[in-house]
Amino acid sequence: MKAASIGLALLGLLCIRAGETSAQTRTISLATGGTGGIYYPLGGGIASMLSKQLPNTQVTAEVTGGAVDNIRLLSSGQAELGWVSSDVGADAVAGIGRFTSKVPLRALVNFYSSPMHVVTVEGTGIEHVSDLKGKRVSTGSPGSASETQAFRMLEAAGLDKDRDVKRERLSVAESVSAMKDKKIEAFFWGGGVPTAAVTDLALTPGLKIKLIDVAELLPAIVAKYGNIFAPSVIKANSYPGQTKDSPGFAAWNAIMTTDKMPDDVAYAITRAIFENKPELVAVHKEALNMDLATQTDAQSPAPYHPGALKYLKEKGVRP
Repeated sequence: MKAASIGLALLGLLCIRAGETSAQTRTISLATGGTGGIYYPLGGGIASMLSKQLPNTQVTAEVTGGAVDNIRLLSSGQAELGWVSSDVGADAVAGIGRFTSKVPLRALVNFYSSPMHVVTVEGTGIEHVSDLKGKRVSTGSPGSASETQAFRMLEAAGLDKDRDVKRERLSVAESVSAMKDKKIEAFFWGGGVPTAAVTDLALTPGLKIKLIDVAELLPAIVAKYGNIFAPSVIKANSYPGQTKDSPGFAAWNAIMTTDKMPDDVAYAITRAIFENKPELVAVHKEALNMDLATQTDAQSPAPYHPGALKYLKEKGVRP
């Protein structure tokens, strides 16, 4: 009887200590994007790396609709980290567009710029965004930066998103499937180069990919929304069968949080990301574009978190 009591006591002590260990483990949710883009795989790599590098921390990459969804998750406290594009982030900080109030976003790491793709195939007769009038197109998944960008591009081309196009709201992977099945004639996508789903379309037998030049739309977008994009070019041969450069514009993509994140946690995350860059490059080559030199206020719509600034100051890139 006495031995049984001792055993029960020891078991209880072990349970208490297990509970204490569990309580000390910090769980962080990283809001990413759809599985066919870059946010999700690269976000998964970041989550895995942070879980290994940060003591008593478990980071999980969550599939989401994209930047707009991510900001809402950050604002509500359902996520602590999230991918945010510069154009959607600017709207959130100002409390305009899809955001009815200002969101206290804070930047941690500015990663890479994502050119806007307007993708079709040879034989559709589409040469300019204005040629999409009357066509069935995908403007991106609901809650994504791609959708916001698509709406602004259609507007700049003189088209009404609701009246002038037959609009579908598909992720990039779903858009590619619909294009293969001839259910749509074009789709919008804002993402790094190369995007796996777009490569998949380019490799489809019997189809030849075609990227529409969109540089002509940038002045009208800047005039109305400000310098939320920068000129860019999707170089020839970025995708199989793409034989010429495609001039356009791009938005920066950053890992962001809010002002609620403790300074020491923000510092540890920022440091781990920069100091484990090779591991992230192995996940996706867009991580090569992450650089201390691009951590500037001019390239981020949100102020940098004090914890991130501490690391940047240590590296000599901030005064």
